[in-house]
Amino acid sequence: MVEINGQNFNREVLDSEKVVLVDFWAQWCVPCKVIAPTVEKIAHEHRDRVKVAKANVDDNPDLATALSIFNIPTLVFFKSGKEHSRLIGVNTKEAIEAKIEKITNEG
Repeated sequence: MVEINGQNFNREVLDSEKVVLVDFWAQWCVPCKVIAPTVEKIAHEHRDRVKVAKANVDDNPDLATALSIFNIPTLVFFKSGKEHSRLIGVNTKEAIEAKIEKITNEG
């Protein structure tokens, strides 16, 4: 899992050949801590299909603002260099996997 910031966002996310899931979080965010183990499992189990990255909104406020991240945790999915969709709040592993399945199977 890669840490995203303003300097590496284009390279790691927009230029990626894979679908990218970016987990926007903060250290003080309890729901973010709840979902973190699920995101880590997904990163490991689906590494062949999706790149998973994390972006701390407190360390990267300009990035969070540019992407209109108003609530955390927010999972933002990117495909072919563009935002595809989002999941906001604590989501189940199954819901996140269903979103990955839908995105990766689209033409």
